[in-house]
Amino acid sequence: MAVDKGALEALRIERRAESDRPSGGRRGLAAGLALVVVAGLVGWWLGRPAVAEVRTAAARAVAAETAGTVLNASGYVTARRQATVSSKVTGKVVEVLIEEGMRVDEGQLLAQLDDSNVRARLRLAEAGLAAAETALKETEALLAEARLNLERTERLDAEGVASPAALDRARAEAHSLAARLERQREEVTVAERQVALGRQDLDDLLIRAPFAGVVVAKNAQPGEMISPTSAGGGFTRTGIGTIVDMESLEIEVDVNEAYINRVEPAQRVVAVLDAYPDWRIPSRVIAIIPTADRQRATVTVRVGFDLEAADPRILPDMGVKVAFQEAGEEAAAPAGVAVPRGAVRRDDDRDVVLVVAEGVLERRAVALGGELNGDVVVAAGLKSGERVVIEGPAELAEGDRVEERER
Repeated sequence: MAVDKGALEALRIERRAESDRPSGGRRGLAAGLALVVVAGLVGWWLGRPAVAEVRTAAARAVAAETAGTVLNASGYVTARRQATVSSKVTGKVVEVLIEEGMRVDEGQLLAQLDDSNVRARLRLAEAGLAAAETALKETEALLAEARLNLERTERLDAEGVASPAALDRARAEAHSLAARLERQREEVTVAERQVALGRQDLDDLLIRAPFAGVVVAKNAQPGEMISPTSAGGGFTRTGIGTIVDMESLEIEVDVNEAYINRVEPAQRVVAVLDAYPDWRIPSRVIAIIPTADRQRATVTVRVGFDLEAADPRILPDMGVKVAFQEAGEEAAAPAGVAVPRGAVRRDDDRDVVLVVAEGVLERRAVALGGELNGDVVVAAGLKSGERVVIEGPAELAEGDRVEERER
């Protein structure tokens, strides 16, 4: 029997497919290499330097005016001229012409109240005045006629033609009209004053600025009721807005009565606003209020700014620190910069600070020059604007990487 070669070829098993599969040894080698890579990554992660979080502060330059300080205190910026502008009468607001931050001039219109009733009364008063003036003119004409009649009657009486009774009637009529004329003149004066009063009432509905200043609060809206006094309830306003004269800003400081002997009128003062710690404002003592607060044992001192014009950076109710200066000549200022006390560390009998530059610590030896408003003055070794560590881990060292967090 003949063998079909084509059928035999179809039954042959292909061994080459099995030889292409990876062997068990190759799979183990790949797994080992993967473990080595993972172990290396873990070792690198655990061995890399940690980034510590620290609080920092900027060194600030010390101005010459801060020298010779005899007393430090804190207070607030206040305004000598400040007013919540209201109306003289109770009425409904129909228009408000101010917004917060707006500058206004003295006499400028701020708001207007409803004037419909007042205008009606004014028109009534004007009509009464017109009627009184007309009646006065009528009486003047009648009086002129009565006087002519009296003159004729007197001539006739002298000629013996007119009777005494006719003369008496002419005199009585003339005198009566003269008296009526005087009364009507007074009535015209009263009517004129009523008209003036109505016009004043109308003007009182226009609320104007009592002085030039800046609007710091807007307290009413159109449609609300406003009254110069509290009318009860919570729906009646007592003011349109608050205006502050920025030219009258000054500092009010409460000084402990135990140290008030260090303060004198016209004494030089250096003021530092909490909002602008690098700005030294020359100032002087305006007055020492001659009374003490028995509850707090303090005496209030008024300090004025030595500025040629109002500075927009100075705002009412800002916190401010003041340094009362020595009397006499200007003392020499400690050169250098001021940093918080916590920034200075002691290392090998030397004063050092840790400076942060691009996230890396630098150990810097410094020379101290005294104290200023609770901070330390660095006379040498540090520049203004450099950031120093004021709080962080105790093991910090030069070269460590840190993450800053401002105080």
